[in-house]
Order: sequence, then C-alpha cells, then structure tokens
Amino acid sequence: MRYSLLAGGKRVRPVLCLAACEMVGGDQSLALPMACATEMVHTMSLIHDDLPCMDDDDLRRGLPTSHKKYGEDTAILAGDALLSLSFEHVATRTPSSVSPDRVVRAIAELGSAVGSAGLVAGQIVDIASEGDVDVTLEVSAHDLEYIHIHKTARLLEAAVVCGAILGGADDESVEKVRRYALRVGLLFQVVDDILDVTRSSEELGKTAGKDLASDKATYPKLLGLDGARRFAAELVGQACEELAGFDPVKAAPLYHFANYIATRQN
Repeated sequence: MRYSLLAGGKRVRPVLCLAACEMVGGDQSLALPMACATEMVHTMSLIHDDLPCMDDDDLRRGLPTSHKKYGEDTAILAGDALLSLSFEHVATRTPSSVSPDRVVRAIAELGSAVGSAGLVAGQIVDIASEGDVDVTLEVSAHDLEYIHIHKTARLLEAAVVCGAILGGADDESVEKVRRYALRVGLLFQVVDDILDVTRSSEELGKTAGKDLASDKATYPKLLGLDGARRFAAELVGQACEELAGFDPVKAAPLYHFANYIATRQN
C-alpha cells in the first residue's frame, strides 16, 4: 500500500480538494482527510488498472508496478485495502466541526465516483473498446467521452465537490465546482491521450504508446493531434467560466490548475 501510494505523482486530486474547500471559505484542515482519501482511491485504481487482466503495464510513477514488485495477489489486496482505508479515514479523521450531514454527503459522493456509476463503468467500456476496428468519430465520440468522464473525470469531480461540501459551500456553489471539475477531468484525460503519442516512457514515468499498441479509442485517434489539442483548449475555457462567480483570489489555484493540466508534459 505504501509503495504505490507514496511513490510520487502529481497529487492532482488532493490539491483540487483542498483548493475547492478554501475557495468556498473553508479551512483546508476540514478537507485534508478527504484529500488523502481521494489519493488512496486514485492509487487503488492505478494498481488495479496496471494488472495483466486490465491494461497490463509494468511501469507506474517511474517505478515497477505493484504486481511486478509484489505479485498479482498482493497488488489486488493492496488496492482493496487502500479503497477501504479511504472511507475509514474520512469517517474517523474529518474534524468534528464539520457537520455529520456534510461528512455523509461527501462520503456518498466519493463512493459514487468509484463504483458502477463511476470509475468501474468507465473501465468496463474502455476494455470493451480495445481493438475496435470500426471506430469513427460519429460512432465513438460518445463512448470515448463516457470512458473519460467515468474513468478519470468522476474522481476528479468528487475531489473538488467533496472539498466544497466539507468547506461549507451552498448547493449552487457545489454545482458550479462540479461543472468545473467535470471539464478539468475530461481535459486531464484528453491531455493524457496526447502525451501518450508525443512523449517517451522516461518523460511520462509510465509506458508510452500503450493506447496505440492496444488500439484503444483516443481523442488523437478520432480527432487527430491538432483536433485533440483544440478540444483541450475549449475545455480549459469552459472550466474557467464556471469559476467566474467566485472570489478571484480564492479561485486562483483552480484557474491555475486548469491551465496546468492543459500544458503539463508528463
């Protein structure tokens, strides 16, 4: 569990969780357990995604993947344990100054992002799309967006929404940050698709060219590289529009993050 969780990475989800909490007027300490939980869930998803029965990858965050280091059985159990610990951590470590109602709402949000209406659904459709020789933009754009929204964006969305909930946001503000996060989450995966075909394994810290080798549907495959980059730019603009009603100083980290995700190189 520690090997994969503490191996490095950008910590995008925890930072977004804390930034959303502060943007709506909360202290980051209110959302810190949830921020840690989102990284536990994300790490679980990476451990399981790298398994031979899934994406079958040998490299993650610049290190051998969990199953390469410890074996498939231990990797599966490490992922399971991280998922369980994430919910325990939120339930037991969230400060008592946060109302129980808000804690329950946040836990439900996180659970929804991981299960059959979230990450698992995206993974199922992703697996089913591999090697589809009939992929065209008209046929597959909806499926591809579904994969990215569920496999990647939903957990990013949960991180931001949970941060806002725990920070005391009203319902209108929660929905604004939800729309922001959905676009940033989709942006994250579009950029991942682009980097997969434009960067080396050394630069990425994971195996480059995996999507191409497995013939997965990706935005560069459907739109071309330039088209995928234009789509990414559109998503940045749409995400930032959702922050217009917030204090620009408090919202600055979220503005910055949208642009960072769009321009990252690994």
